[in-house]
Order: sequence, then C-alpha cells, then structure tokens
Amino acid sequence: QTPNPSASEFIPKGGSTSRLSNVSQSSMSAFSQALFSHPSMGGPATAGLAPGMSLSAGSSPLHSPKITPHTSPAPRRRSHTPNPANYMVPTSASASAANAVSQPPSTGQVIQKETVGGTTYFYTDTTPAPLTGMVFPNYHIYHPAAPHVAYMQPKANAPSFFMADELRQELINRHLITMAQIDQADIPAVPAEVDSYHSLFPLEPLPPPNRIQKTSNFGYITSCYKAVNSKDDLPYCLRRIHGFRLVNTKCMVLVDMWKKIQHSNIVTLREVFTTKAFGEHSLVFAYDFHAGGETMMSRHFNDPSADAYFTKRKWGQHDGPLPRQHAGLLPESLIWAYIVQLSSALRTIHTAGLACRVMDPTKILVTGKTRLRVNCVGIFDVLTFDNSQNNPLALMAQFQQADLISLGKVVLALACNSLAGIQRENLQKAMELVTINYSSDLKNLILYLLTDQNRLRSVNDIMPMIGARFYTQLDAAQMRNDVIEEDLAKEVQNGRLFRLLAKLGTINERPEFQKDPTWSETGDRYLLKLFRDHLFHQVTEAGTPWIDLSHIISCLNKLDAGVPEKISLISRDEKSVLVVTYSDLKRCFENTFQELIAAANGQL
Repeated sequence: QTPNPSASEFIPKGGSTSRLSNVSQSSMSAFSQALFSHPSMGGPATAGLAPGMSLSAGSSPLHSPKITPHTSPAPRRRSHTPNPANYMVPTSASASAANAVSQPPSTGQVIQKETVGGTTYFYTDTTPAPLTGMVFPNYHIYHPAAPHVAYMQPKANAPSFFMADELRQELINRHLITMAQIDQADIPAVPAEVDSYHSLFPLEPLPPPNRIQKTSNFGYITSCYKAVNSKDDLPYCLRRIHGFRLVNTKCMVLVDMWKKIQHSNIVTLREVFTTKAFGEHSLVFAYDFHAGGETMMSRHFNDPSADAYFTKRKWGQHDGPLPRQHAGLLPESLIWAYIVQLSSALRTIHTAGLACRVMDPTKILVTGKTRLRVNCVGIFDVLTFDNSQNNPLALMAQFQQADLISLGKVVLALACNSLAGIQRENLQKAMELVTINYSSDLKNLILYLLTDQNRLRSVNDIMPMIGARFYTQLDAAQMRNDVIEEDLAKEVQNGRLFRLLAKLGTINERPEFQKDPTWSETGDRYLLKLFRDHLFHQVTEAGTPWIDLSHIISCLNKLDAGVPEKISLISRDEKSVLVVTYSDLKRCFENTFQELIAAANGQL
C-alpha cells in the first residue's frame, strides 16, 4: 500500500529545522509531562508551576521568566469557556491564592482581591480552584485516538489526522444528491413549483407521458422527486400518484396517525396534499429525504444470474454448484441485521394500531452498508380507503397478519439471494437451500412467518428466535457510533481555525482602508503581517520552505486562546525583531477586525 499523503505531507523532513521558529517554539517535553502531576511523582519544574500559568508557557525551557500576567480578572469572569477543573473539584473548595479571603466553607465562594493601576478591586469568584498540582492548558491540545477505537484494527492506510476517506466520500455524495437540480428547459414536464415545494429533481426515471401500464405495487402510475419546502428550506421526497382524485378526506385520520410515528427504520410521512401542478389531478405524499438511499431490490436482487439455481434446466443440463454463504449467498449476520431492523419497524407500526402494507424489496431503502428504512408508508391506507367502513381501523388486524407474511417472504428472498425463491413452486427448494446454509433459528423464523396459524400472530413472537443476536446488532451499532465520534473529533476544531484564517485574510495585505494605502503595513496590522509570515512563510537553514501543519495549528490555537507565551517576529529584511505575546497579538487581531466590521456597517 502507498503511504497516506494526508497524514504526512505537512510533516517536515528529518533533520530540517526552522530558522525563524527556534525562538518561538516550545520544547515538546512540555507536552509529554503528565497533566495530573504531583510533587512526589514529577520533577520540580512540574510541581512548581504557578496557578494560572499555561502548560506550555510555564514549563517551556525557552520561556521568559518575565511573563506578562493577566492585568484584570474581568476577562476570566466574562469568559464562557468552561474550565476542565470545574468538573473535577467540589463546589465547596476554597482558593489557595495568597490574596484570597475565604468565606465560610458552607458558602463555597471566594472573595478575590486585585490591585490594578493603584485601585484595589474586590469581587466574588464562584469558580472553584483547581486541585493542587493540576495544570490544564488554556488552549486546545489534540489528543490521540481513544484506545477502544484504536484497538478496533482500522485500515492500515487510514488517515490519522483527518476523517476517514470512506466516510468523507459518503457524506460528499449525500451532499451532491441533496443539492442536485435539473435544467427546467430540458425537462419541461417537471413543474417549477408544487404547492409549497420547489426545485423538484426526479429520483426515478420519469414515466412516458402516454403510459398506460400501472405499477404492480399501488395500482397507479407513480413518480418520485426530491424537492425543497419553502416553509423550512429542508429537502423532502415527494411520491406522486398520477391521476388520483381524493374524494373523501376521512382518510386523513390515518395520515395523522402516520405523522406521529418517528422511528429510525421508517421513512417518516410529513404531509399529504392534492395538486394539479402536473397538468392533472395528483395525490402527493411528502416524506423525509434520505440522500444516497437505494432500494433493497437494486442492492441485492439486481443480478439475473442469481436466479439460475431456481430456473428449470433443459434436458441434458446439469445443476450448477450449490450456492454457499459468501459464494452466491448473503452472510447470515447481514440477514439477521436486516431482520432486527425490519421487525423493529413493524413492532412500532403495529403498536400504533397501523399496518405497514409495503414490506417489499422495492419499498425498503438501504443507506450506508446495512441501514434499512421502510418507505412509502401510509399510501395504501389512502388509496384503498373504504368510505363505507364506519371504523377505518377495522381491517388493521388482517393487514398486520399480512405484514408478517410479507416479512417472511423478504427474509426468504434474502436467504436465497433471489426473488425466484419466494415463488410457490420454488418454496420447497428454497427452504432446502436455507436448511443447508443457515442456522435452524433462521429456518424456523421463516417457517413461522410463512405458515398459517390458527391464532393471531404478533411480531413479538419472533423475538425469542432473534435471541442474543439482538445484542450483537446493538454492539455493532455502538461500535460504529464510537468510530464516527472519533472521526468527528478529528475535525471538530476545523471550523474555529477556518474562522481565524478567514479573519486574518481580511486584514493582511489589504490595499486600502479609509483612504489609507499604508493601513495594512502600520500599527497593529504590521504585527499581524509578521505573524502571517511566521505561520506560513518560514524557511529552513538551507533556504527551502519549512512546512509543518502542527506548527500552524499550534500557533493558531495559541492566538485564539491568547496565551501569555512570547514569540519573536522577524521582518522580511531581518533588520527588526519584535518580541510579543500571543495575548498581545490576540488584542491586535480582535481590535483590527472590529475596526473592519465597524467600517463595513457604516459606523466609521
């Protein structure tokens, strides 16, 4: 395998050092020491850190002893950034500062005293003091992967600093599908707006205008679109029923019941409305849009050669090899994962007093690798609504029994990896295939679902057959969540750093401001220009560019936090050296950007 470029392209080559960063960069020994130090466990440098001193600034061998202290406690009190020590110290802890006068222990408050400019200020500090020996950095330090994720044996070439390529590509594909649009001139049959929805995009090939053949599922010609609701600007999936005129609105009682169902394995129905925007009477069902989803039919039953085992042989032909798991058949673990999700969806639907009625491979969406969602719920309840029935829920028990049979057919088709296996003439051959290749629990579950019983069955009856496999699926889902959270942790600071760079870019090299062409080269802006060179334009002793992503991230984090660590900024002609702290740079940075904001808002 080739080396991972995204993990090493910003790492400087061995032996090369920065000519301009020798003064400013802290020794890595500061980061290798324990955060939770104790005088008996660490060296004197660690134990002797003053309260409030940052980990990098206080323990760096290059740090100046004349550190600029915080001149006022006000910024600390106004800051909304939580102190990590607050979650580890009881609220009744008292401060250990020399100038603090403690209240009685029951109050848990500390009166602080500080003299600034000859004036003495007293204020109540409700923030508990950290435990003795604890030192927390006042800027972000990036931690390695959590051990429970690191030991999952990820891919050898997986990026260590950025999100996994597979997850990134999946998210990009979903984004592209969500933002896809059509050229209205090329497809005039699609209206620009339907009710409160606009930007329609066909998710399926549009049926011909003069099509007479109806779909086998609903008995009507249907089409599917992605559209954006103008009320909330969210994308939805619109399922249009062609040529249907809604005569009675009593069926909306069932629609309201479907709207209340929220389940992770059901595509939620949001609204149902009639329209003539397509040139005829149409009924439209609006569902949540799940970008990148494909039907179970296209995922697993799109290979015509998979039906070869069930097709009749001509005279003289011999049967091919018997399909096996991982060699023509799906692994049993995947089938059980599907069973758990589909039975969970049915259980929620039946508990609400409704019936699914669309348990079919063409109406089950697969997103990602194994995530299932039952689609098109509620359509049959509207299309087949009987106005003569006093109770619209009278036939639900019968429909729920049909759901269980449909679930059995889906499971059998998955086990055979072929829709031909659920045909009546192939049932015996299909069950023999299941018996040879899969466990008895899977065979018994299929038999229970497909066999007529003398009593009403419930989806809860198959729970004992699933058994401990439910815990396997729960464990897999939680492990997947851990991996995604770890990928999120790699990218969680990117937005903050990007905002810093965006603000810095609006200041540096600005040609003119308030009719002053030298604005970006004078005052605070000159410091920020030198800091930009310190970030991006350093060179090695040999004069070659010195590129180190960790240096850029570390300096930006220190700027954002305004740490008191000192830094030397050298002019381009190397005739001037300015020694400033990151807190000074942050003050210059914020004041300059606020000046730009005020000018943009017309306040200057």
